Amino acid sequence: MTSSFTPASAFPAVTALDPETLHGWSRDHEDLLVIDVRSGVEFESLHIRGSYNVPLPLLAEHTGELASRLGSRVVLVCQSGVRAEQARQRLGAAGIDTAYVLAGGVPGFAAAGGDVVRGKGRWDMERQVRLAAGSLVVLGLAGGRFVSPKVRMLAGAIGAGLTFSAATNTCAMGKALSAMPWNKATTEPTRESAILSLPAAGGRTGQAQAA
Repeated sequence: MTSSFTPASAFPAVTALDPETLHGWSRDHEDLLVIDVRSGVEFESLHIRGSYNVPLPLLAEHTGELASRLGSRVVLVCQSGVRAEQARQRLGAAGIDTAYVLAGGVPGFAAAGGDVVRGKGRWDMERQVRLAAGSLVVLGLAGGRFVSPKVRMLAGAIGAGLTFSAATNTCAMGKALSAMPWNKATTEPTRESAILSLPAAGGRTGQAQAA
């Protein structure tokens, strides 16, 4: 694991950052900016104290604007690291090549004793996707046996969708589930609240949203 920043020219491929190192940085570096790219409802359930919530779809829509507000010490976090890596790649294309991805995501940071804020417990999006996909496959197989062989096509469609999701590093099912009522945050992050509220690079004092 990497425990310090390396100039982009010497280290073009940014590695994951371990929770213990981030825990130390949170105490020692006022210029640290932690960007949580999960959905608003996941952020409300559990997040790193002082982190900013910029959901991945919002980040993708305003990548350039976000990049212009970031300094050199940026850590991207999500549930497991998958969405944070997607965010890192997008920011990299916009010129931010010194961002780190938190290994193990927010749960890993909490398990390592990091300072987190806990809210109402909800299933994270990745767990919801697994449940939905698995249920549809079981439904397709059962329907193919007891209703019509054609129903088995549902299981095949889900398998094809998961394969496409892995190949393209996207998740249409996750996007669809995020629109469900139980996945709506009390206050959904917007461009104004999530991006324009970030302290401008160079003028950061280490203050961030705590809840």
